[in-house]
Amino acid sequence: MRERFADSESFSRIRPKGGPRRGRRSDRFDDFEPEYFPAGESEFPGASDDPTIASPVADGPAEGDRWSTWDQSTPTEKGPEPRPGWVVTELAAVDTELGIVKTGKEADVFLLERAVPGTERRTLMAAKRYRDGQHRMFHRDSGYLEGRQHKESRVSRAMAKRSAFGKEAIAGQWAAAEFSALCGLWSAGVAVPYPVQITGTEILMEFVGDADGTAAPRLAQLRVEEADIEDLWEQLGRSLSLLAVGGFAHGDLSAYNILVHRGRLVIIDVPQIVDVIANPRGLSFLERDVRNVGAWFVSRGLPEGRVDDLAASLAADARLRP
Repeated sequence: MRERFADSESFSRIRPKGGPRRGRRSDRFDDFEPEYFPAGESEFPGASDDPTIASPVADGPAEGDRWSTWDQSTPTEKGPEPRPGWVVTELAAVDTELGIVKTGKEADVFLLERAVPGTERRTLMAAKRYRDGQHRMFHRDSGYLEGRQHKESRVSRAMAKRSAFGKEAIAGQWAAAEFSALCGLWSAGVAVPYPVQITGTEILMEFVGDADGTAAPRLAQLRVEEADIEDLWEQLGRSLSLLAVGGFAHGDLSAYNILVHRGRLVIIDVPQIVDVIANPRGLSFLERDVRNVGAWFVSRGLPEGRVDDLAASLAADARLRP
């Protein structure tokens, strides 16, 4: 996993494209009346002569939708292989925004459906969009950018001055860092959402939730009677151990950036992942992660000694202690 992160050059890979369209619709692609889709448009992939089946019209998807952006990402901007079967890669697919899942200080997360019209090929994804320089709070950028310089000196200077261009570059680094981290962690077996692709400052990833668009609750929102504390603690320990063996810590772990879907624990929000070997405070980051999230488990009956045991085990996994 360390090799993957080291070779990724994720902080300079963002392509200078325009951002994704952000139009929203409450109705779905196939809710339109048949007369809006002229029959016989067979030149379009997935089109149908059946007037009851919605097909794309000549001038593109309905307003607020967009064609799939799959072809706008380079091979290094797409998720690791083998890809899960639910990933829709057909260029005839249409992306429909279904609403907002979560707002944050650095990014907002939207629910997106990618579907091939006239077929059953569809999937839900989480679209995480890092905010531009005018609408984003940079409260963590100082520590995050330490030691991470752009290969072009003019970009580094703009970032240091926090100019409008510099802020855009910082947003691009955050997005690239998270996508690279997700790819490495997923490949290593850590319980994170599968990263589908990155385009500019938008990351498309696995939607953790139900098929009807209901997002999985955060660990902090889970009621005690709904949680198998022992099993969740074991799942967390396995993922954190894989991180530590690779020489990394989450860096900002808490009960608020862990999702639980039908008993499955999933760690999210990883752009600030910490190299605990290179960082002189690596051990403290690792221990802080364990204690922050461990407090939630202790308050629900987990013996406090289990938290200390996990912290010591992870330090050994990371070779920070004998």
